[in-house]
Parts: sequence; structure tokens; C-alpha cells
Amino acid sequence: MDILKDKYIIVEIIPTKASSKEGEIIQIQALKLEGLKLLERFDYRVNLDKIINKDLRDMISYDTLNFTYVDTGKVLIKKFKEFIKDLPLLIIDNQYTLDYLSSFDNKKESIFKYLDLKFSDDVFDKIIKKYNLEPSNHLVDLLYESLIYESNNNKN
Repeated sequence: MDILKDKYIIVEIIPTKASSKEGEIIQIQALKLEGLKLLERFDYRVNLDKIINKDLRDMISYDTLNFTYVDTGKVLIKKFKEFIKDLPLLIIDNQYTLDYLSSFDNKKESIFKYLDLKFSDDVFDKIIKKYNLEPSNHLVDLLYESLIYESNNNKN
């Protein structure tokens, strides 16, 4: 994929459990891009009162006005599939993301290959340090900014 020309989606999910057989996705943030131009955002989460696990509910209770809320993870997935259509996905290639997105037919690639990094538990700390970014709860925005910085660095 040519991230400077093609249309694609950067996606980050938050599930209730590590396995899709036991849990569901409760938040998805995604950016639809053409090259490095932002076309559209997808900021959806399950209604906080529907999330039983208090720690998870607290974890995703930031920026409440910037999200669209739905009643179930199934509705969230349906909306996400409508948003992404058949576009390729740049993903955080951890085990749970790969598991939860395994039923999607879209081409999936690790975003980290475009940043010359590998997934690790501290990859976002590395990204913040490498690109001198401000910490953010919106991981897709950090990934997007990193792609922009990487693109600008490769032009020089």
C-alpha cells in the first residue's frame, strides 16, 4: 500500500476481553485517509451504562462529547463496517486486534511497519518519544501524526 496516495483506514479498538469469543468491542476509533489527508473520523463507543466492567468504563470515559454512542458492540461493528467498506486497514497488530478483526475481509497491515517500529507494550511511549508528540488517549491520532512525521522525514 502507498500511504502517500491510497485510501485506507487507521483503526484502534478497545475490547472487553482479550478474546473475541469471550468479549466484545466497546470502542473503535478510526481515521479514513487518502494519502495523508484526513477524510473522515469514526469515534464510536458502546454506551457507558452498558459496560459492566467499571475499570473499562472508567478507562474509556474521556472526551465523552466527542464520541457517538450505540447500545451494543454488534451495532458498533455494523457501523464500523459501513464506514470502512472495502478499504485496507492499518492496525495495531496486537493479538486482540488481530482476533477481533479476523472476520473482516479487508486487507490488514501493521501500521508499525510504516513507522519502522514493532508492536510492544510500550510502543506508544516509543512513538511519543520518537516523534516528540504530546501524550493522548486518542491512539489513532498519535499514529496519524507519526505517519505525517515519518513522511516528512523521508522527504529530506
